[in-house]
Amino acid sequence: MNRYPLWKYLIVAFAVLFGLVYTLPNFFGESPAVQVSSAKATLKVDEKTRERVASTLQTAGIEHSGIFLDSNGVKARLQSTDSQLQAKDLLEKQFNPDANDPQYVVALNLLSSSPQWLSSLHALPMYLGLDLRGGVHFLLQVDMKGAITKRLDAISGDLRTLMRDKTIRHAGIIREGERVVIRFRDNETRSKARIALEDNQSDLLLADQGEGDELKLIATLKPEAIKRIQEFAIKQNMTTLHNRINELGVAEPVIAQQGADRIVVQLPGVQDTAKAKDILGRTATLEIRMVDDTPGAVEAAQAGQPPFGAELYVERGGMPLLVKKQVVLTGERLTDAQPGFDNQTHEPAVHLTLDSAGARIFKDITRDNVGKRMAIVLVEKGKGEVVTAPVIRAEIGGGRVQISGRMSTMEANDTALLLRAGSLAAPMEIIEERTIGPSLGAENIKKGFLSTMWGFAAIAAFMIAYYMLFGLVSVIALASNLLFLVALLSLLQATLTLPGIAAIALALGMAIDANVLINERIREELRNGSTPQAAIHTGYERAFGTILDSNITTLIAGIALLIFGSGPVRGFAVVHCLGILTSLFSAVVVSRALINLIYGRRRKVDSLAIGQIWKPTTNAANVGAAK
Repeated sequence: MNRYPLWKYLIVAFAVLFGLVYTLPNFFGESPAVQVSSAKATLKVDEKTRERVASTLQTAGIEHSGIFLDSNGVKARLQSTDSQLQAKDLLEKQFNPDANDPQYVVALNLLSSSPQWLSSLHALPMYLGLDLRGGVHFLLQVDMKGAITKRLDAISGDLRTLMRDKTIRHAGIIREGERVVIRFRDNETRSKARIALEDNQSDLLLADQGEGDELKLIATLKPEAIKRIQEFAIKQNMTTLHNRINELGVAEPVIAQQGADRIVVQLPGVQDTAKAKDILGRTATLEIRMVDDTPGAVEAAQAGQPPFGAELYVERGGMPLLVKKQVVLTGERLTDAQPGFDNQTHEPAVHLTLDSAGARIFKDITRDNVGKRMAIVLVEKGKGEVVTAPVIRAEIGGGRVQISGRMSTMEANDTALLLRAGSLAAPMEIIEERTIGPSLGAENIKKGFLSTMWGFAAIAAFMIAYYMLFGLVSVIALASNLLFLVALLSLLQATLTLPGIAAIALALGMAIDANVLINERIREELRNGSTPQAAIHTGYERAFGTILDSNITTLIAGIALLIFGSGPVRGFAVVHCLGILTSLFSAVVVSRALINLIYGRRRKVDSLAIGQIWKPTTNAANVGAAK
C-alpha cells in the first residue's frame, strides 16, 4: 500500500542530484576579469587575439587562472582586483597604441569561479540583477524628431527619383521643417504630380498652395506613418544597443522600452561607467560608394595626394582601396541581410534586400557601372571602414542583391550581421545615469539570504515541534523544494533580483502549506479509526486534490503577473511560478517517498509519530464525567 516502485525512488534521487549539481555554482562566487573585444565592426577577435592577450600578461608577470575565447571576445580571469586593474592598463596600451582611434574595447568584468567540471555540464550560477550585483543604470531619450527628419530627407530623394521616372518637371524639392515642398510652374503639372504621389507614396498627406507660377505641393506624413516611424526607431535602437553591449561582456543586460520615446538600459556588474557611456553613445551609418580604379590613383593617395573627391581605405586583406566620397546609397534603404551561397559557384555569399526606392537607385548604379567595384562602408565616429568591395557583374534590379567572392562562410555570417545591425534609427542622449556599487549589492544579498534562512529555520522549528517525525520529513521536503528552485533558476539562467529573493521566501511559506494539509489529513484519518498504514495512504490521496486546486489558482495569479507585469514584477512572477511547480513535486512526491521508506517496509505499524491527535469523542466524554 505504502511502497514506491524502484523507478520512483530513482526519479527522486536523480532530481535531488540534479538540484545539487545545478545549485553548486552559486556558492563559488565571482572572480575579477578583463575582456578584450573588437571596437570596429570589421575587426574580428579570434584565437590569435587570445594568444596575444596571454603573451602580454605572461611578459608582464601577471598571474591569471584562465584565458578563453567566446562569442563576446577574449576573457582573462585574474587573481585580484589589483591585478585586474594592472592587466586592463597593460592590455589597453598593447591593443590600442593610438588612443584617438581604438581598435579594441578593453573592459573590466566579473566571471564565475565555478570549477571546470561544473561548467562543462552547463551548470552556471544565476545572473544577479542590478540591485544585487551593482552596476549602472541609464535612461536614454530617443530623438523622435530626428527620426522623422531623417525619413523626410529620404522621402525627398524618393520624390526626385519618382519625378524623373514619370518625366514630371518641377522647380525644386526641398524639406522645410516637418514637411516636403515641391514647386511647380503650372497647375497641370502639379495635378499630374499629385496623382503620381498618391499612387506611389501612401504615407503622405498632400495639400496645394501658392498662386500663378509659384505653385506648391506640400507633403506631410500621415499620423499613422509617424507612429510607425517612431516604433521602428525604438526597436532598431534597442537592437543596435544589444549588439553594442556585447562588447562589454555583460551577462544579462536589461534593455527595455519606457514610455513612447525612452529606453532603459541596466548593465549589472559593469565597473567602467565611462566605457559603457562611450559604447552606448556611438553612432554608425552604412554607406555604399563607388571605388576609384583609375590607374595610379592608389599610389598617389598613398603618397599623400589622393584624387579630388576620393578617400583611401584598407580592405580586410590589408590591400589599399581608393573610395569615392560621393554616397550613392545608405543603410536606410536596406531592409534585410542574410548569409547564404551563390547559386552558380556555390561560394559563400550575403543576400541583401532593399526597399522600393533603394532598388530603383541600385538598379541605376549597377547598370551604369558594370565591371566596376563598389564599396560598402561602415562609418563610425567619423571614421569609415570597408566591410566588403565586390565587383558589379551585371545590372541588378528587383531589390535583391548578392555580395559574393573571396569570403568564407564565417565572413558571410559576420558581414550579414554588420549590415543588419546598421546604425541607430534616431539619435539618443543619456538623460539619467545611476550607479549602484557592488558593496550595496552584497548587502542586499546578505539581507535576502538571512531573511530566507531565518524564515526556513522558524518553519522547521514549528513543523518538527508540532508534527514530530512527519514534521521532520516536511522540513526535508521543503529543503529539497528550495534546492530544486535554485537549480531551475540557474539552469534557465534567470536573473535574480531583490523581488526574486522575496518570492523565494514566499515560496517557502506556501510550500509548507501542502505538507500541513497532508499531515492534518493523516491525523483526521487516524481520528476516524483508520489504521496507520491506511491513514498514510488515504491522507496523501485525499489531500492531493486540495493541494492541486490551491496551487493552480495561485499559479494563475503568477502567470497574470508574468504576462502583464514588467521589470521587478516579472522577476518576482518567474520565481513565484517556478516555486509553485517545485513545491508540488517536493511536497507530494519527495515527502511521500521518505514516509514510504520509513513506514512502508514495516508489516505492522502500531502508531505514527505525527504529534498529538485531538479526538472530539474523548473531549466530550471528559466533559460528561466532569458533570
